[in-house]
Amino acid sequence: MSFVNANYLNLPGSYLFSEIARRVNAYVEDNPKRKIIRLGIGDVTSPLPPAVITALSRAVDEQATDSGFRGYGPEQGYLFLREAVIADAYRDLGVGADEIFVSDGAKCDVGNFQELFSADSKIAITDPVYPVYADSNVMAGRGGPLGEDGRFAGIIYLPCTAENAFVPALPEERPDIIYLCYPNNPTGSVLDRGELKKWVDYARERESVIFFDAAYEAFISETDIPHSIYEIEGALEVAVEFRSYSKMSGFTGLRCGFAVVPRALSGRAALGGEKVRKVALRDLWMRRQTTKYNGCPYIVQRAAEATHSPEGKRQCAALIGGYMQNARLIREAFARKGLVVSGGINAPYVWVTLPGGTDSWRFFDALLRETGVVGTPGAGFGPSGEGCFRLTGFGRAEDTIEAVERLENFTL
Repeated sequence: MSFVNANYLNLPGSYLFSEIARRVNAYVEDNPKRKIIRLGIGDVTSPLPPAVITALSRAVDEQATDSGFRGYGPEQGYLFLREAVIADAYRDLGVGADEIFVSDGAKCDVGNFQELFSADSKIAITDPVYPVYADSNVMAGRGGPLGEDGRFAGIIYLPCTAENAFVPALPEERPDIIYLCYPNNPTGSVLDRGELKKWVDYARERESVIFFDAAYEAFISETDIPHSIYEIEGALEVAVEFRSYSKMSGFTGLRCGFAVVPRALSGRAALGGEKVRKVALRDLWMRRQTTKYNGCPYIVQRAAEATHSPEGKRQCAALIGGYMQNARLIREAFARKGLVVSGGINAPYVWVTLPGGTDSWRFFDALLRETGVVGTPGAGFGPSGEGCFRLTGFGRAEDTIEAVERLENFTL
């Protein structure tokens, strides 16, 4: 009998959203006639934009011709998409097409990029946090056991609560890797230019690497909020950025995203004794991808390319506008109840601080039982998420309106 990777045994019994699905399915089985409104998992509900459908159809037709057929594509992604990304988002930020790596989604990239670093690397995460950041490092052996306080012993936690306006403090202990997600999932909060500059300056001074998850940058509405960390001077030396087509373009089922790995970004390799040398992380990521990944499908990359066209951008903006209208309704519904609410302005997530330190899983069960509305317990995002609750604007408009009506009659 072979031994397993014992690091997996340090993980909680089930992934957050798997546990939510289990509880909802049990409720549905007992209440088959009750309409369930799902505002928990951040999955989209609107059809793909017409420009995307047109591009998909054309690409499929190409596959039926000798001249248009594509087999294996470049692991880094087709140049036509990488150049479209540069033209649309990075042309004035010093990023080149050879620093873009197309993938099947930001979740995979965020979870996989840690493989480039040694097992004893120290990581820092905001708390609450998207579970993949912590779990992927626990799988790699960096987390250690889960303590009674809900924290992994080997991880640096950066609390983000209503008390500090959801802005994390710079860590006193130096991390090798810093995970930042802005606009934030789950709290919906943002960092302005000044706050983000503090993190870039800190990383440069401490020789840390920032993993900057910008999956929700397209939802930013305020003017002083950076869409890319590379808008901050010096960030090309210390940060890798992850983006996704999932939410801004409705690609949760198609699967496409990309990572930006600047040539100026380096890690360190030990040479024996105290000697070290710099190693370009771009080159290591290229080596990793060419070994473990065969590339995002051609037809999906053509669909992603279409989102960067003028017509595609207008259609994606309309999608985002609809989801943000939903988020506004949810935000206002909880604000009318006198609760502290974050998000719903620059992000599709609404983060509610529950009254009196209410247990978030109990609130989840009560909300489901009494209203049929599904959200996400804050405790699932980390210990600082306890006493909070997340809902998303990704539902259908009519369902969101009905959910808000049900919430109005729900006693907290």
